[in-house]
Amino acid sequence: MSEKAFEMEKTYNPQEIERKTYAAWEDSGAFIARRDPDKKPYCIVMPPPNITGQLHMGHAWDTTMQDILIRHHRMLGDATLWLPGTDHASIATEAKIVEQLEKEGTSKKELGRERFLERAWQWKEKYGGQITQQLRRMGASCDWSRERFTMDEGCSRAVREVFVRLYEKGLIYRGERIINWCPVCRTALSDIEVEYEEKQAHLYFIRYPAEDGGEGLVVATTRPETMLGDTGVAVNPEDSRYTRLVGKKLRLPLTGRVIPVVADSYVEMAFGTGAVKMTPAHDPNDFEVAQRHGLEILRVMNDDGSMNEAAGADYKGLSGQEAREKVLTDLKAQGLLVKVQDYAHNVGACSRCCTGVEPLISKQWFVRMEPLAEPAIKAVRDGDTRYIPERFAKTYFNWMENIRDWCISRQLWWGHRIPVWYCQSCGRMIVASETPDTCPDCASGRLHQDEDVLDTWFSSALWPFSTLGWPEKTPDLDYFYPTSALVTGYDIIFFWVARMIFSGIEFMGETPFARVLIHGLLRDEQGRKMSKSLGNGIDPLELIDDYGADALRFSLVFGVSPGADSRFNREKTEAARNFANKVWNASRFVLMNLEGPQPLKLEGLSAADRWILSRTNKAIAQVTHQLESGDLMLAAQSLYDFAWDEFCDWYIELSKGDLFGGEAKRQDQVRGVLSHVLSTLLRLLHPFMPYLTETLYALLPASKGESCMLAPWPQVSEEFDFPESEAHMTGIMDMIRAIRALRQELKVQPGQRANLHIKASEGWAEPVTAATHYLQRLAGAKEVAIIPQDKTLDEKTVSAVCPAGEVLIPLGELVDIKQEVARLEKEAANLQEEIKRSEGKLNNPGFVAKAPEQLVQQERGKIATNTEMLDTITRRIEELKA
Repeated sequence: MSEKAFEMEKTYNPQEIERKTYAAWEDSGAFIARRDPDKKPYCIVMPPPNITGQLHMGHAWDTTMQDILIRHHRMLGDATLWLPGTDHASIATEAKIVEQLEKEGTSKKELGRERFLERAWQWKEKYGGQITQQLRRMGASCDWSRERFTMDEGCSRAVREVFVRLYEKGLIYRGERIINWCPVCRTALSDIEVEYEEKQAHLYFIRYPAEDGGEGLVVATTRPETMLGDTGVAVNPEDSRYTRLVGKKLRLPLTGRVIPVVADSYVEMAFGTGAVKMTPAHDPNDFEVAQRHGLEILRVMNDDGSMNEAAGADYKGLSGQEAREKVLTDLKAQGLLVKVQDYAHNVGACSRCCTGVEPLISKQWFVRMEPLAEPAIKAVRDGDTRYIPERFAKTYFNWMENIRDWCISRQLWWGHRIPVWYCQSCGRMIVASETPDTCPDCASGRLHQDEDVLDTWFSSALWPFSTLGWPEKTPDLDYFYPTSALVTGYDIIFFWVARMIFSGIEFMGETPFARVLIHGLLRDEQGRKMSKSLGNGIDPLELIDDYGADALRFSLVFGVSPGADSRFNREKTEAARNFANKVWNASRFVLMNLEGPQPLKLEGLSAADRWILSRTNKAIAQVTHQLESGDLMLAAQSLYDFAWDEFCDWYIELSKGDLFGGEAKRQDQVRGVLSHVLSTLLRLLHPFMPYLTETLYALLPASKGESCMLAPWPQVSEEFDFPESEAHMTGIMDMIRAIRALRQELKVQPGQRANLHIKASEGWAEPVTAATHYLQRLAGAKEVAIIPQDKTLDEKTVSAVCPAGEVLIPLGELVDIKQEVARLEKEAANLQEEIKRSEGKLNNPGFVAKAPEQLVQQERGKIATNTEMLDTITRRIEELKA
């Protein structure tokens, strides 16, 4: 008996184990990647969490999936690198520091740019590593020696180099375009920084009179205040209602300006009146129409969202809401507000401050996207990068094939400052990767750098190669690029994944990762998105405190379809904790009964031994295939079923008779099987539950204290394939289940044993006879007798029918005969339904023609088996009624 086993608690206590285990892992250097020309590299770059971030459930899910892949490949012997890092998160970080300054009674403006940036770096040093410490609690086996930050020296150099190269190719330009603008943060926003929510609003129908005072036409809008910036009205060229007005002029209400009517296929005839007001400076679609028809671009809002001089003296200085109210009042007074309808539509808000976003015309820096998108589309179509599940490639193609130029400038101070300088002496613009001292034209030293910083996603797009040392040709870049996989949510496929793909192709000549594993969003029990406002968020750190990191990890991948959203609650983590306890207790049982390293000997194995060895082989094959195909959720299910059902509930129970009552040689054989199967299970489970398995594996005498993390991944062994024993034991287990179910239905006391008379099916007499001791131990049997099929017992009996045969149990005092007849009639009805269902399939020519032959034969087999069972039950009913 192992002394170590007696040191084990009866239940797994993760809090005592996790911190010291992680520290030991990190101190050992086991996470550090080592380049080896004789080994296959496997690399994942971590999607960098914001330095402002707290670990949330999305991070936990993402981290778990990556760590499963990394630990699996480390055990396969690959040269494995999981490269961690954090993102500077321009807007989020700046907002935090501004909030801090406000509490101190000062402001960003009063502090000035240089001192503000000093504060930002101080803030980063103080809080920036918080989330990486939290990732450690999840068990993330990253190479922390290679940790990167999007604004570290190397990444910053890569950003400047990319900007300059794209500019020199004509792919970066400065121009006036419609952008998302936050009037509170006072900056342009990327699409991902805008959150949309459906809101109830109104649709206002406004008459625009003809230039000569005639009837004109009626437009419908949700934003009447923007009409002050209208420079035209568009109708669909196919709309016969307005054909006569195309090319004519209208007089814009409240301003007196004359604007044209243009025909453009962008207009939906069914929306509103089919006539759409054009405000090119405040709507991206209107801007595109204006470009096609030469309409004036007239901006009527300031950066703070108030109305400017172009809106007119009556409206200048009013907020957007105030201007709306005055515009509506003035339209009513002039009899031009035709009607108002309730209307629900999506309204965009800044993800940081929740202020309504204003589409504004603004001079910004842009990336010309079409030339970059084309090779990136081809790479995915050609399979250079595969999305798992494949359906998400459609999301990628949809965005890339309809891509617009990317606004990359932000009116912030924290971030990568745009590497452009303006000569204040001659006006020359200088784009350079290194800070210039003088103007190349006039030699003046009066140079001023562009005030804006780059969109955070600009540096994130370079992450797979900038983190490996680009633009230098480093050994890591040469060995680990392209990386092996990316794990991320479907919500940022086009905002981040697509940008990494086209950046990798442009600067490295090949796509940055072979596979993209997509997961969904975590939702609450009601299917709602977790958010602070709803108060339905779950703190993963709290779950780790209560249940342990392993339980949280397993609950995040168990029972979730690839790419699908997941409804989550604490009960899932509690169930995973119970699974961990099940494995702990099974391991404790095995360890208590081992006497040193126990070799596995194949001679004289029992049917149960051969069954579990064969099932272990199947588990290795299944889990390995599922991990390699990216179906981590199915791998978790396979492990759960093998560990809980086959090993713990069946084999351990089947082995106890020999372990405690068998001969010494037989006991050694059982110990060898138990040791082998437990060792295999712990290694298969390690990527999912690293702390639990690391602790238990080190206690196995055969492990000699080796780390489970560095142990070899289990391999399928043909010598452990026992298909005949596997089939026989499956039949015996079905028989035991049937007897147990029968006893439970009849409410037989657990200690009350009964004789079993078994009419074995063809070919089953020998396996059933050999399994007598299993039936006695696990099915409450007193004596077991194999009887001929035609033999009739004198006494009344109850029966259980299964593929291995019919089990007859003398009724005696155990059962009410009427109750037994009713039960059998119910079972007969169920079998008749199953036969009818299978016959329906086979009578359907479409099914027989299109279904795989194996499936057709399976249905025929079901009919044969169910018919035989029905005949047996029918005879039993007749016997009991006699």
